[in-house]
Amino acid sequence: MKIDKKIIKELNEYLEEFNLTEIEITEKDMKIKVSKNIGTNINQPSMVAYNSTIEKNISENNQDIINGIEVTSPIIGTAYHAPEPGAKKFVEVGKKINKGDTIMIVEAMKTMNHVPSSSDGVVKEICINDGQPVEFGQTLIILE
Repeated sequence: MKIDKKIIKELNEYLEEFNLTEIEITEKDMKIKVSKNIGTNINQPSMVAYNSTIEKNISENNQDIINGIEVTSPIIGTAYHAPEPGAKKFVEVGKKINKGDTIMIVEAMKTMNHVPSSSDGVVKEICINDGQPVEFGQTLIILE
């Protein structure tokens, strides 16, 4: 798949012009999302292009390409890696999981919501710290 850099640059210009943190465009089976990195240097955008379940993350800083399937939070709340403090974590990097396995708990309004994996795979990265607040759609883990 060839990514049109002009589209990414144009979307990045819209970010600056309208003071946005992210913008997304969808054409046929391709979705391109451009967002600013929230961290030490907020003015350096990161670009993410989606094609079905494969994610290609293109960063201006290091040009790394990360392939994988992301499992996202279905709700806003606080993410926990284990069912209770001190208990065994639901997932670890390198662990094989099946679709439907609980990967984390997201607590919202005193309700503990088990988050199931949307796919089979091996845990490549855990993107959220234990006890960290999460937003709807925020990536919790990446599978390979």
